Amino acid sequence: MTEVLALVDEGLGNSAYLVDLGDGRALVVDVSLDLRDVGRAAQRRGLSVAFAADTHLHADFLSGARQLSASEGTRVLASAAGHREFTHNGLHDGDEVDLGGLRLRALGTPGHTDEHLSFLLLDGDRPLGVFTGGSLIVGAAARTDLVSPDRTEELARAQYASLRRLAELPDDVAVWPTHGAGSFCSAPPGADRTSTIGREKATNSLLRAPDEDAFVEELLGSLGSYPPYFRRLGEINRHGVLTGTPSLPRLDVSAVRRLADGARLIDVRPLAEFAAAHVPGALSIPLRPVFASWLGWLAPHDVPLIVVRGADQDPAEIAWQAAKIGYLDLAELDGGMDAWTAAELPIATTRLVSPAEVRGPVLDIRQSAEFASGHLPGAQHVELGDLPDHVDDVPREPLVVMCGHGERAMGAASLLEQAGHRDVAVLTGGPGDWAAATGRRLESGR
Repeated sequence: MTEVLALVDEGLGNSAYLVDLGDGRALVVDVSLDLRDVGRAAQRRGLSVAFAADTHLHADFLSGARQLSASEGTRVLASAAGHREFTHNGLHDGDEVDLGGLRLRALGTPGHTDEHLSFLLLDGDRPLGVFTGGSLIVGAAARTDLVSPDRTEELARAQYASLRRLAELPDDVAVWPTHGAGSFCSAPPGADRTSTIGREKATNSLLRAPDEDAFVEELLGSLGSYPPYFRRLGEINRHGVLTGTPSLPRLDVSAVRRLADGARLIDVRPLAEFAAAHVPGALSIPLRPVFASWLGWLAPHDVPLIVVRGADQDPAEIAWQAAKIGYLDLAELDGGMDAWTAAELPIATTRLVSPAEVRGPVLDIRQSAEFASGHLPGAQHVELGDLPDHVDDVPREPLVVMCGHGERAMGAASLLEQAGHRDVAVLTGGPGDWAAATGRRLESGR
């Protein structure tokens, strides 16, 4: 039986796939620039990566296909319509590639992007599964507003046709999507990572839409906000990325101070440590699985970034998470906050409050759908991703900032502090914790 291994990036909400071709070689599909998991999985199985297929010019991570081509001689398979500027096999709808027993057939499935291909894996004439990328995903379909706002509906109609085409495959064909739960490409929260055509026909409301107009209305109504780096990475992937192992060069305190006006400090320590003491003006983005998404949403991409980390935080993990979304110009403060305080330089603090201690105005910075599902009565709402453009809309008075747990709220508090807000506290918890602590009911809606 053909082994297809899903390699899940929990932070970005995406899956890459490793297919054992049965002869010591492997196919990988939609692999990111962070090749560590693929490398480990292939090594454990004694496989060399012979083929790398990309379903589309990803808008949410940098592809590792060109790096595999350069380092391992991997043959890159991708849409000819993507006009990639590096060596690859450009495929059109219906083209097939012999994988050495198995075959891979390209299916044109535009919608998420114009040049999107799905790849049908065949054993002889029997279809085993289909790599659907950002077309059909578990319980939904990927968003269609990444190419251009004025083409969103046009691409939604193309997505409708693409999903109907995929639905014509036999019910037992496996569905292996790239985007999954946690992806801003609109997979439902908590959804399984893989499925079958039959299951999707039975349960996916978009496949059950009565007509194209109903499909478009439902799909467009599900679209939330997304990080701005999505708009940059497709073109970078068209050129292809080659990089060695990313790292965090160390800069001493004096070097960091000299760079202060031309660089941005990113503090990746847990929120309690940031609250206790941080460099004034530093942006709080705690290191956790979703670190890359919030780095790409909040940090500038065109200036050097200087990381402040804890001694127990892995610099390689920080560097790789940043690299896979296009942030390659990073360094770190040598010695972290201990070095900063030892130099007797100014520090800032941020007050933490428990759910029972919330008083006065509240700013809720969660996504719109989260806010609508339940929030504190009278809370002001600005999504964290929108806050840099709306800091002047937030009252300059004592304020409690909140999210679901506190990490995003600390990021918001650091943005407000940079803008001159001086009495900002962060709630250590979420709306459910507040309701339990106070016995009061949450409000719903917007």
